[in-house]
Amino acid sequence: MPPVHDFDPPIGIPQVLEPGLRRLLAPNPSPMTYRGTNTYLLGETHLAVIDPGPADSDHLAAILDAVQPGQTITHILVSHAHLDHSPLAGGLQDACGAPIYGFGPAEKGRSEVMQALAEGGLVGGGEGIDSGFAPDHEVADGEVIEGTGWRVQAWHTPGHIGNHLCFGYDDVCFTADHVMGWATSLVSPPDGDLTDFMRSCRRLRAARWRRFYPGHGDIVHDPHARLDGLIAHRLAREAAILEALAAGPSDAHELAQQIYLDTPASLMAAATRNVLAHLIDLAGKNRIAPAAPLRADTPFRLL
Repeated sequence: MPPVHDFDPPIGIPQVLEPGLRRLLAPNPSPMTYRGTNTYLLGETHLAVIDPGPADSDHLAAILDAVQPGQTITHILVSHAHLDHSPLAGGLQDACGAPIYGFGPAEKGRSEVMQALAEGGLVGGGEGIDSGFAPDHEVADGEVIEGTGWRVQAWHTPGHIGNHLCFGYDDVCFTADHVMGWATSLVSPPDGDLTDFMRSCRRLRAARWRRFYPGHGDIVHDPHARLDGLIAHRLAREAAILEALAAGPSDAHELAQQIYLDTPASLMAAATRNVLAHLIDLAGKNRIAPAAPLRADTPFRLL
């Protein structure tokens, strides 16, 4: 889905999205983060800060300035341990004293397949890992977190990274990097797992949602249509990879060059990691097999 270029809110200025919910845009735009990271403030008096964002003193000041008279930050909720979402949690905690909630350290939630790949030396790419992230409370799938006037439920949605959480709030969901309207999510092994990503998409698809509040970009007003589009997009990529492999063995880089024809050069590394994720997923389905021990440049062949 192409970027929605009219989404360009002012950096660091709270935007009211609905009663008791505001959004702050962090000053970290990039090809991977679009306009920047969305930080959400949930509540009327006792606030939850969802995804504090990157370690940036200006953004910390903006969050603290958004706390109005009679309000206090009581919870810091972190969707996942990437450098554009979690590092500011520590600085925010120092300033307000609120506990940090998250699924666990960056490696928690990895599938057995991805853990084996990581132990074998396959490293991630495309997004920086916050290796020091350690929440005060490790949140279980389905766990409810409550504050004065609000209640959210944690959804463990691995795929973009193993420790990724979405937070359901009534009939809306804070989907972080799992579902966004401006782009598809990067899935970069061994931190990203396409098998898990598709399972998480289908799980979210089975629930009733009014809208999604993503980690980057504008509100997703038709969540189920967006999920259907993401699933269809991944299935189309899978079909393109299988078609290309019918001509002979190939690796992720070669396949990305054939398939991502309209992708800017600055994003080809991420596209290659996405192809690698598909190759590992297809190997798990016994559709293809690696022609050598699995690395980022291993060729795959059809079975």
